[in-house]
Amino acid sequence: MATPTESGREHWRGVLLAGGSTTIPRWTRTPVPGAAELDSAIPEDVTAALGRLADQLAVPVSSVQLAAHAKVLAALCGERAVVTGYVATPGGPPLPCRLAIGRETWRALLRDVRRVESDLLAYKDFPVEECARELGVTEQPFEVVFDPTGDGDLTGRTVLRVGVVRTDERVVLRLRYRTDVLDADCAARIAGYHRTALMLLAADPDAEHGPQSLLSAEEFRFQLDELAGPHRTLPDRRFHELFERRVRMHPDAVAVVHGDRRLTYRELNARANRLARALQARELRREDAVAVVTERNLDWAAAVVAVFKAGGVYVPIEPQLPADRVTAMLRRAGCRLVLTELGSTRALDQDLDTLSRVELIFIDAACGQPYADGDLGVHVGPEQLAHIYFTADSTGEPTGAMGEHAGMLNHLYAKIDDLGLAAGHVVAQTAPQGFDLSLWQLLSALLVGGRTLLVEPAAIADVERFVDTIVRGRVTVFQVAPSYLDAVLAWLEHTPRRLPDLRFVSVTGEELRPDLARRWFAAQPGIGLVNAYGTAETSGATHHEVMTAPPAGDRVPLGRCVNNVRAYVVDEHLVPVPLGAPGAIVFSGVCVGRGYVDDAERTRSAFMTDPHREGERLYRGGDHGRWRLDGKLELLGPRDCQAEIPGCRGEIGEVDTALSRAPAAGPDRDPPSTPTEHRLAVAWAKALGLRADRIGRHDHFFDRGGTSLSAVRLVIGLDRAVSLRDVTRHPVLADLARLLACHE
Repeated sequence: MATPTESGREHWRGVLLAGGSTTIPRWTRTPVPGAAELDSAIPEDVTAALGRLADQLAVPVSSVQLAAHAKVLAALCGERAVVTGYVATPGGPPLPCRLAIGRETWRALLRDVRRVESDLLAYKDFPVEECARELGVTEQPFEVVFDPTGDGDLTGRTVLRVGVVRTDERVVLRLRYRTDVLDADCAARIAGYHRTALMLLAADPDAEHGPQSLLSAEEFRFQLDELAGPHRTLPDRRFHELFERRVRMHPDAVAVVHGDRRLTYRELNARANRLARALQARELRREDAVAVVTERNLDWAAAVVAVFKAGGVYVPIEPQLPADRVTAMLRRAGCRLVLTELGSTRALDQDLDTLSRVELIFIDAACGQPYADGDLGVHVGPEQLAHIYFTADSTGEPTGAMGEHAGMLNHLYAKIDDLGLAAGHVVAQTAPQGFDLSLWQLLSALLVGGRTLLVEPAAIADVERFVDTIVRGRVTVFQVAPSYLDAVLAWLEHTPRRLPDLRFVSVTGEELRPDLARRWFAAQPGIGLVNAYGTAETSGATHHEVMTAPPAGDRVPLGRCVNNVRAYVVDEHLVPVPLGAPGAIVFSGVCVGRGYVDDAERTRSAFMTDPHREGERLYRGGDHGRWRLDGKLELLGPRDCQAEIPGCRGEIGEVDTALSRAPAAGPDRDPPSTPTEHRLAVAWAKALGLRADRIGRHDHFFDRGGTSLSAVRLVIGLDRAVSLRDVTRHPVLADLARLLACHE
């Protein structure tokens, strides 16, 4: 039988070696070294009810108070397991107390807490510090202390001490806190969370505590209303109608440029009208999905506008995608009509026999038909479906996020407002058409009398050529991934060049590092930087952090909600968490799309009714974040198994599924055999987000998940030893390696 000393050692070994520590949000505008104190009385009726509950359960009142404290800590740190310091004897040192907060009733939580407290008190006299030194545990695993015996000073790394002080007249929560970590308002909120937890416990100990909010009505309303984006009245028209108004205002102004070709507003409108009538001639109905399979060129621009004019739903498909993926996208979206061009039908031709109901409409041929080129006047409502953008689920199957016209228009005006777009401005269209950000890049300038410059992939693959394109095209705004901006900036730092017309650069798709932002402003102090965040499920960007000077701190925030968008940071029950606490980011408002096409189960898991706004949809994605003092949102990272690869979003399960299907994934895979092939495999791995040892010499770049943007990353990673056209023409690793060896 173990001795008390052995039992104590075993107990504290388990506590100390469990790992992890609990921290609370830092929340003060003016950090000042020192400490402050706050007293918060517990109402007498609550104190009496808690005493009766303790008697009923035959536990000390300290256990009841500790259960409430555990609930508060869990809310503050966003975890179900917390560590608090516990003062077992008056004036004694705090001991580490690990508590699990499950999905249960208050009564069950109280029982669990009492069991932990009893074990701690049984071994309170064991030399815990000595045990920690023996185990090599040097860091105190808590920074918050709970003291049921009274109050005491802040010691060690403690930033907050919650004591229970009994007087003749009342029971008081006494908070002592470091003023360089918390301010008085935050301390008052934390005291309020404790009071609320105690009141809820006293009111109904058999209630589930998980869905119950600790926030005051004031904080709850602040989070729902004051942190929302500004209200903006949108025109009671759809995009194509507003574009037609611009056509009438300045018909001969240039609307879209691609290489040495261009279309005026009049020409783009006429071409789109003819294509729209070609769709109507094939009995296009309201919300019929129309795939557009073209390169990013003038025909693509006309086709997109045409689909909207005809009342259809735009489904972008990149021509180089694998045939089976294209087929799956067409089937899932229910596409009967495909607008395409010669040279872009490779994937379509392979599976056309299995797509008997699908009709290809070649854009040049349709525009050559005697269709009228006047406006159609088709009524399209704001709630009507506008577009479907595909990503992939965990099995590799395409999943299409559906967005409505109101959400699309709201995003376009968010870009116009925050980037200051106006007549004469030029927006660079750089993103592959399969990504939702490509849409604002194409359309926003057309709402203000500006111009869209379609930047060719070959120019994007060559940083020097890209910069030259931006300068010669007199670009006002361009948007790229931070990693690409890094490459552009490195070139500009090495070869300084003025960018006289550029007003803003927007970055998205990856985390923007503060050092990159600071380097940008050091090199280009007069050009603003916008950190944009959003998803296809929310019609594009929901947040903009607009910077005109280098950011302070070690993180660049996502910024504030754009117009007519609301974001909440919530727990698993969709209850807003305390300000500064981590939680799931969810979205409400006009931005939220309709769900996933032909995928009711996935739609139910991510889209729901906003419990705080009657009649509005809410979208729950996979990201975690927290509110900052300045009302801006900070991203903490994805919650689920979804991986962010520059230019591509997918789930880890999709990668696993694709690897299991790939010929090179098995033991018979033919590995790279030459130094050049090995080097190329490493570059592929970085561009695709795969392991280099999972890439074979006969692998096809696009079959392994490659996209236009990942091909650009590959070219950049190879220091432009090959071109984007080389990657497209020689997508097999061994073939591209031979070409690379010849170039070298």
